[in-house]
Amino acid sequence: MENESSLHTAHVPPHLLQGDPFSSQLPKEWDIVAASYILITGIFAAIGNGDIIYMAIKRKTKLKPAELMTLNLAIFDLGISVAGKPFFVVSSLAHRWLFGWYGCCLYGWGSFFFGCGSLCTMTVVSFDRYLKICHMRYGFWIERHHAMLSLLLVWLYAAFWATMPLVGWGSYAPEPFGTSCTLNWRLAQTSAAGQSFILTILVFCLILPAGIIIFSYSRIIVKVKSSRKEISRFNKCDNNSHDILEIKLTKVAMLICGGFFIAWLPYAIVSVVSAFGKPDSVPIPVSVIPTLLAKSSPMYNPIIYQLIAWKCSCAKSSRLKVFNRMKEHYPPR
Repeated sequence: MENESSLHTAHVPPHLLQGDPFSSQLPKEWDIVAASYILITGIFAAIGNGDIIYMAIKRKTKLKPAELMTLNLAIFDLGISVAGKPFFVVSSLAHRWLFGWYGCCLYGWGSFFFGCGSLCTMTVVSFDRYLKICHMRYGFWIERHHAMLSLLLVWLYAAFWATMPLVGWGSYAPEPFGTSCTLNWRLAQTSAAGQSFILTILVFCLILPAGIIIFSYSRIIVKVKSSRKEISRFNKCDNNSHDILEIKLTKVAMLICGGFFIAWLPYAIVSVVSAFGKPDSVPIPVSVIPTLLAKSSPMYNPIIYQLIAWKCSCAKSSRLKVFNRMKEHYPPR
Protein backbone atom coordinates (compact mmCIF):
# COMPACT_ATOMS: atom_id res chain seq x y z
CA MET A 1 0.00 0.00 0.00
CA GLU A 2 2.84 2.38 0.72
CA ASN A 3 4.26 1.83 -2.77
CA GLU A 4 0.88 2.51 -4.34
CA SER A 5 0.42 5.68 -2.30
CA SER A 6 3.91 6.99 -2.98
CA LEU A 7 3.60 6.16 -6.67
CA HIS A 8 0.63 8.46 -7.04
CA THR A 9 1.34 11.14 -4.49
CA ALA A 10 4.68 11.78 -6.21
CA HIS A 11 2.68 13.31 -9.09
CA VAL A 12 0.04 15.04 -6.98
CA PRO A 13 0.24 18.80 -6.36
CA PRO A 14 0.99 19.68 -2.72
CA HIS A 15 -2.38 21.39 -2.17
CA LEU A 16 -4.13 18.04 -2.68
CA LEU A 17 -2.06 16.35 0.01
CA GLN A 18 -3.21 18.72 2.73
CA GLY A 19 -5.82 16.84 4.72
CA ASP A 20 -7.94 14.17 3.03
CA PRO A 21 -8.62 15.08 -0.63
CA PHE A 22 -11.20 12.28 -0.94
CA SER A 23 -13.37 13.36 1.96
CA SER A 24 -16.64 14.98 0.90
CA GLN A 25 -16.77 18.72 1.47
CA LEU A 26 -20.57 18.75 1.27
CA PRO A 27 -23.16 18.07 3.96
CA LYS A 28 -24.36 14.46 3.95
CA GLU A 29 -27.82 15.56 2.86
CA TRP A 30 -26.35 17.23 -0.23
CA ASP A 31 -24.40 14.09 -1.08
CA ILE A 32 -27.57 12.02 -0.89
CA VAL A 33 -29.42 14.48 -3.15
CA ALA A 34 -26.52 14.49 -5.64
CA ALA A 35 -26.33 10.69 -5.65
CA SER A 36 -30.09 10.38 -6.18
CA TYR A 37 -30.06 12.89 -9.02
CA ILE A 38 -27.16 11.21 -10.82
CA LEU A 39 -28.68 7.75 -10.26
CA ILE A 40 -32.00 8.77 -11.80
CA THR A 41 -30.48 10.60 -14.76
CA GLY A 42 -28.02 7.76 -15.25
CA ILE A 43 -30.78 5.16 -15.45
CA PHE A 44 -32.73 7.24 -17.97
CA ALA A 45 -29.57 7.88 -20.00
CA ALA A 46 -28.59 4.20 -20.02
CA ILE A 47 -32.08 3.10 -21.09
CA GLY A 48 -32.43 5.80 -23.74
CA ASN A 49 -29.00 5.44 -25.30
CA GLY A 50 -29.13 1.65 -24.96
CA ASP A 51 -32.39 1.65 -26.93
CA ILE A 52 -30.80 3.77 -29.67
CA ILE A 53 -27.85 1.37 -29.88
CA TYR A 54 -30.17 -1.67 -29.92
CA MET A 55 -32.31 -0.25 -32.74
CA ALA A 56 -29.17 0.61 -34.72
CA ILE A 57 -27.70 -2.87 -34.30
CA LYS A 58 -30.93 -4.42 -35.62
CA ARG A 59 -30.41 -2.62 -38.94
CA LYS A 60 -26.64 -2.25 -38.86
CA THR A 61 -26.14 -3.07 -42.56
CA LYS A 62 -28.60 -0.35 -43.61
CA LEU A 63 -27.29 2.49 -41.47
CA LYS A 64 -26.59 5.70 -43.35
CA PRO A 65 -23.65 8.00 -42.47
CA ALA A 66 -25.83 10.29 -40.31
CA GLU A 67 -27.21 7.27 -38.46
CA LEU A 68 -23.71 5.91 -37.86
CA MET A 69 -22.80 9.23 -36.25
CA THR A 70 -25.92 9.10 -34.09
CA LEU A 71 -24.97 5.56 -33.03
CA ASN A 72 -21.46 6.69 -32.14
CA LEU A 73 -22.83 9.56 -30.05
CA ALA A 74 -25.12 7.14 -28.21
CA ILE A 75 -22.15 4.84 -27.47
CA PHE A 76 -20.16 7.70 -25.93
CA ASP A 77 -23.17 8.86 -23.92
CA LEU A 78 -23.80 5.32 -22.69
CA GLY A 79 -20.12 5.14 -21.73
CA ILE A 80 -20.48 8.26 -19.58
CA SER A 81 -23.51 6.73 -17.87
CA VAL A 82 -22.16 3.22 -17.27
CA ALA A 83 -18.46 3.89 -16.68
CA GLY A 84 -18.68 6.93 -14.45
CA LYS A 85 -21.96 7.32 -12.64
CA PRO A 86 -21.81 4.23 -10.37
CA PHE A 87 -18.48 5.43 -8.89
CA PHE A 88 -19.95 8.84 -8.16
CA VAL A 89 -23.21 7.50 -6.70
CA VAL A 90 -21.50 5.01 -4.36
CA SER A 91 -18.93 7.57 -3.20
CA SER A 92 -21.57 10.25 -2.58
CA LEU A 93 -23.62 7.88 -0.48
CA ALA A 94 -20.46 6.96 1.47
CA HIS A 95 -19.66 10.68 1.90
CA ARG A 96 -16.14 10.18 0.46
CA TRP A 97 -14.36 8.91 -2.65
CA LEU A 98 -13.89 5.18 -2.08
CA PHE A 99 -11.58 4.13 -4.91
CA GLY A 100 -8.22 5.77 -4.13
CA TRP A 101 -5.80 7.35 -6.56
CA TYR A 102 -5.94 4.50 -9.07
CA GLY A 103 -9.70 4.73 -9.14
CA CYS A 104 -9.52 8.51 -9.39
CA CYS A 105 -7.28 8.30 -12.44
CA LEU A 106 -9.45 5.62 -14.06
CA TYR A 107 -12.63 7.58 -13.39
CA GLY A 108 -11.07 10.82 -14.64
CA TRP A 109 -9.81 9.11 -17.79
CA GLY A 110 -13.21 7.57 -18.55
CA SER A 111 -15.13 10.79 -17.93
CA PHE A 112 -12.76 12.86 -20.07
CA PHE A 113 -12.54 10.23 -22.83
CA PHE A 114 -16.29 9.79 -23.24
CA GLY A 115 -17.02 13.51 -22.82
CA CYS A 116 -14.40 14.53 -25.36
CA GLY A 117 -15.56 11.79 -27.74
CA SER A 118 -19.14 12.99 -27.44
CA LEU A 119 -18.18 16.59 -28.27
CA CYS A 120 -15.95 15.50 -31.18
CA THR A 121 -18.74 13.33 -32.58
CA MET A 122 -21.04 16.36 -32.52
CA THR A 123 -18.30 18.26 -34.34
CA VAL A 124 -18.23 15.65 -37.09
CA VAL A 125 -22.04 15.70 -37.25
CA SER A 126 -22.13 19.49 -37.54
CA PHE A 127 -19.54 19.51 -40.34
CA ASP A 128 -21.43 16.74 -42.14
CA ARG A 129 -24.61 18.85 -41.91
CA TYR A 130 -22.66 21.87 -43.18
CA LEU A 131 -21.49 19.98 -46.26
CA LYS A 132 -24.94 18.48 -46.92
CA ILE A 133 -26.75 21.83 -46.72
CA CYS A 134 -24.19 24.42 -47.86
CA HIS A 135 -22.07 22.39 -50.29
CA MET A 136 -24.34 19.67 -51.59
CA ARG A 137 -22.01 18.51 -54.35
CA TYR A 138 -19.44 17.61 -51.68
CA GLY A 139 -21.99 16.42 -49.15
CA PHE A 140 -23.37 13.78 -51.49
CA TRP A 141 -19.92 12.18 -51.65
CA ILE A 142 -20.03 11.23 -47.97
CA GLU A 143 -20.66 7.49 -47.68
CA ARG A 144 -20.50 4.88 -44.94
CA HIS A 145 -16.74 4.35 -45.15
CA HIS A 146 -16.11 8.10 -44.91
CA ALA A 147 -18.29 8.30 -41.79
CA MET A 148 -16.63 5.25 -40.21
CA LEU A 149 -13.15 6.66 -40.85
CA SER A 150 -14.17 10.00 -39.31
CA LEU A 151 -15.55 8.25 -36.23
CA LEU A 152 -12.42 6.13 -35.86
CA LEU A 153 -10.41 9.35 -35.79
CA VAL A 154 -12.77 10.67 -33.10
CA TRP A 155 -12.02 7.63 -30.90
CA LEU A 156 -8.26 8.00 -31.41
CA TYR A 157 -8.40 11.76 -30.80
CA ALA A 158 -10.34 11.38 -27.55
CA ALA A 159 -8.12 8.52 -26.36
CA PHE A 160 -4.96 10.55 -27.06
CA TRP A 161 -5.98 13.57 -25.00
CA ALA A 162 -7.50 11.48 -22.20
CA THR A 163 -4.28 9.46 -21.90
CA MET A 164 -1.90 12.41 -21.70
CA PRO A 165 -2.47 12.95 -17.93
CA LEU A 166 -1.67 9.27 -17.32
CA VAL A 167 1.75 9.54 -18.97
CA GLY A 168 2.92 12.63 -17.14
CA TRP A 169 1.54 15.65 -18.99
CA GLY A 170 -1.17 16.90 -16.65
CA SER A 171 -2.98 14.77 -14.09
CA TYR A 172 -6.35 13.74 -12.74
CA ALA A 173 -7.42 14.85 -9.28
CA PRO A 174 -10.46 14.98 -7.00
CA GLU A 175 -13.13 17.58 -7.62
CA PRO A 176 -13.24 20.33 -4.98
CA PHE A 177 -16.23 18.65 -3.30
CA GLY A 178 -14.30 15.36 -2.96
CA THR A 179 -16.56 12.58 -4.30
CA SER A 180 -15.63 12.75 -7.99
CA CYS A 181 -12.49 13.14 -10.10
CA THR A 182 -11.63 15.18 -13.15
CA LEU A 183 -8.72 16.95 -14.84
CA ASN A 184 -6.53 18.76 -12.34
CA TRP A 185 -7.42 22.28 -13.45
CA ARG A 186 -5.31 23.88 -10.71
CA LEU A 187 -2.15 22.67 -12.45
CA ALA A 188 -2.32 25.94 -14.39
CA GLN A 189 -1.28 27.72 -11.18
CA THR A 190 1.53 25.36 -10.16
CA SER A 191 3.93 25.14 -13.12
CA ALA A 192 4.57 26.16 -16.73
CA ALA A 193 4.02 22.56 -17.85
CA GLY A 194 0.70 22.46 -16.03
CA GLN A 195 -0.35 25.73 -17.60
CA SER A 196 0.60 24.52 -21.08
CA PHE A 197 -1.44 21.33 -20.53
CA ILE A 198 -4.57 23.18 -19.42
CA LEU A 199 -4.32 25.69 -22.27
CA THR A 200 -3.77 22.93 -24.83
CA ILE A 201 -6.74 20.95 -23.54
CA LEU A 202 -8.94 24.04 -23.67
CA VAL A 203 -7.91 24.79 -27.26
CA PHE A 204 -8.06 21.30 -28.78
CA CYS A 205 -10.85 19.73 -26.69
CA LEU A 206 -13.20 22.69 -26.26
CA ILE A 207 -12.51 25.83 -28.28
CA LEU A 208 -11.64 24.09 -31.60
CA PRO A 209 -14.62 21.66 -31.60
CA ALA A 210 -17.00 24.38 -30.39
CA GLY A 211 -15.67 26.75 -33.04
CA ILE A 212 -16.30 24.21 -35.82
CA ILE A 213 -19.81 23.55 -34.51
CA ILE A 214 -20.67 27.25 -34.27
CA PHE A 215 -19.20 27.94 -37.72
CA SER A 216 -21.08 25.03 -39.30
CA TYR A 217 -24.50 25.87 -37.90
CA SER A 218 -24.14 29.61 -38.38
CA ARG A 219 -23.35 29.00 -42.06
CA ILE A 220 -26.34 26.66 -42.30
CA ILE A 221 -28.64 29.30 -40.78
CA VAL A 222 -27.37 31.90 -43.24
CA LYS A 223 -27.82 29.47 -46.13
CA VAL A 224 -31.37 28.58 -45.12
CA LYS A 225 -32.39 32.21 -44.58
CA SER A 226 -31.01 33.20 -47.98
CA SER A 227 -32.86 30.34 -49.67
CA ARG A 228 -36.38 30.69 -48.28
CA LYS A 229 -37.97 30.37 -51.70
CA GLU A 230 -35.93 27.29 -52.41
CA ILE A 231 -36.86 25.77 -49.03
CA SER A 232 -40.56 26.45 -49.64
CA ARG A 233 -40.19 24.76 -53.01
CA PHE A 234 -38.73 21.72 -51.23
CA ASN A 235 -41.85 21.51 -49.08
CA LYS A 236 -44.14 21.51 -52.13
CA CYS A 237 -42.28 19.02 -54.28
CA ASP A 238 -42.36 15.33 -53.61
CA ASN A 239 -39.21 14.92 -55.65
CA ASN A 240 -37.18 16.72 -52.97
CA SER A 241 -38.01 14.56 -49.95
CA HIS A 242 -34.28 13.90 -49.57
CA ASP A 243 -33.63 17.62 -49.11
CA ILE A 244 -36.43 17.86 -46.55
CA LEU A 245 -34.87 14.96 -44.64
CA GLU A 246 -31.47 16.67 -44.63
CA ILE A 247 -32.98 19.83 -43.14
CA LYS A 248 -34.82 17.83 -40.47
CA LEU A 249 -31.61 15.97 -39.58
CA THR A 250 -29.85 19.31 -39.29
CA LYS A 251 -32.50 20.62 -36.88
CA VAL A 252 -32.09 17.52 -34.71
CA ALA A 253 -28.30 17.91 -34.73
CA MET A 254 -28.57 21.57 -33.74
CA LEU A 255 -30.85 20.68 -30.82
CA ILE A 256 -28.41 18.00 -29.64
CA CYS A 257 -25.44 20.36 -29.79
CA GLY A 258 -27.45 23.08 -28.05
CA GLY A 259 -28.33 20.68 -25.24
CA PHE A 260 -24.71 19.61 -24.90
CA PHE A 261 -23.46 23.19 -24.60
CA ILE A 262 -26.18 24.12 -22.11
CA ALA A 263 -25.11 21.15 -19.97
CA TRP A 264 -21.34 21.59 -20.25
CA LEU A 265 -20.80 25.35 -20.60
CA PRO A 266 -21.31 26.15 -16.87
CA TYR A 267 -18.85 23.39 -15.98
CA ALA A 268 -16.32 24.70 -18.49
CA ILE A 269 -16.62 28.22 -17.08
CA VAL A 270 -16.16 27.01 -13.50
CA SER A 271 -13.15 24.92 -14.56
CA VAL A 272 -11.48 27.86 -16.32
CA VAL A 273 -12.08 30.11 -13.32
CA SER A 274 -10.59 27.41 -11.07
CA ALA A 275 -7.58 27.09 -13.37
CA PHE A 276 -6.73 30.75 -13.84
CA GLY A 277 -8.59 32.58 -11.05
CA LYS A 278 -7.62 33.10 -7.47
CA PRO A 279 -7.44 30.04 -5.20
CA ASP A 280 -10.85 29.07 -3.87
CA SER A 281 -12.46 31.65 -6.16
CA VAL A 282 -15.30 29.18 -6.82
CA PRO A 283 -17.14 28.16 -3.62
CA ILE A 284 -17.51 24.40 -3.28
CA PRO A 285 -21.34 24.42 -3.21
CA VAL A 286 -21.28 26.43 -6.44
CA SER A 287 -18.86 24.02 -8.15
CA VAL A 288 -21.05 20.98 -7.58
CA ILE A 289 -24.09 22.29 -9.51
CA PRO A 290 -22.34 22.60 -12.93
CA THR A 291 -20.80 19.16 -12.33
CA LEU A 292 -24.21 17.57 -11.79
CA LEU A 293 -25.61 19.36 -14.84
CA ALA A 294 -22.74 18.13 -17.02
CA LYS A 295 -23.02 14.56 -15.74
CA SER A 296 -26.70 14.49 -16.68
CA SER A 297 -26.05 15.50 -20.33
CA PRO A 298 -26.22 11.91 -21.75
CA MET A 299 -29.92 11.85 -20.82
CA TYR A 300 -30.84 14.75 -23.11
CA ASN A 301 -30.18 13.22 -26.56
CA PRO A 302 -32.66 10.31 -26.25
CA ILE A 303 -35.28 12.81 -25.04
CA ILE A 304 -34.64 14.98 -28.10
CA TYR A 305 -34.95 11.95 -30.41
CA GLN A 306 -38.24 10.93 -28.76
CA LEU A 307 -39.67 14.47 -28.97
CA ILE A 308 -38.76 14.72 -32.66
CA ALA A 309 -40.24 11.28 -33.35
CA TRP A 310 -43.41 12.23 -31.44
CA LYS A 311 -43.70 15.49 -33.36
CA CYS A 312 -43.28 13.69 -36.68
CA SER A 313 -45.87 11.06 -35.74
CA CYS A 314 -48.31 13.80 -34.68
CA ALA A 315 -47.72 15.61 -37.98
CA LYS A 316 -48.35 12.40 -39.94
CA SER A 317 -51.50 11.72 -37.90
CA SER A 318 -52.86 15.22 -38.51
CA ARG A 319 -52.16 14.93 -42.24
CA LEU A 320 -53.97 11.59 -42.29
CA LYS A 321 -57.01 13.10 -40.54
CA VAL A 322 -57.13 15.96 -43.06
CA PHE A 323 -56.90 13.46 -45.91
CA ASN A 324 -59.74 11.37 -44.47
CA ARG A 325 -61.92 14.45 -44.03
CA MET A 326 -61.29 15.42 -47.64
CA LYS A 327 -62.36 11.94 -48.72
CA GLU A 328 -65.57 12.31 -46.70
CA HIS A 329 -66.40 15.71 -48.19
CA TYR A 330 -65.20 14.88 -51.69
CA PRO A 331 -65.95 11.21 -52.26
CA PRO A 332 -64.53 9.65 -55.42
CA ARG A 333 -66.91 9.70 -58.37
